[in-house]
Amino acid sequence: MLGMERRSRKSLQGVVMGRSGDKSVKVVYFYKVPHALYRKEVRSKTVLHVHDEKNECLIGDKVEIMETRPLSKMKRWRVVSIVERTPVAG
Repeated sequence: MLGMERRSRKSLQGVVMGRSGDKSVKVVYFYKVPHALYRKEVRSKTVLHVHDEKNECLIGDKVEIMETRPLSKMKRWRVVSIVERTPVAG
């Protein structure tokens, strides 16, 4: 259709905190919000279920994720790139 443009998708950076199955990871996203009464910044977090197509993310990796269409019951995000790798103990 003419004139129809796709909206820009949300993009976030977070840390992989778990591998929850084949092609799936859990990413924790930290942010700060002001306290309702005292206005001090309080650190908060959200855990997102993310699609990892190539199964290349490891626990502790810093990743960039992007919003996408629903891929399963919980997954609405996908891995775009790995920003920083975790040093592998060995």
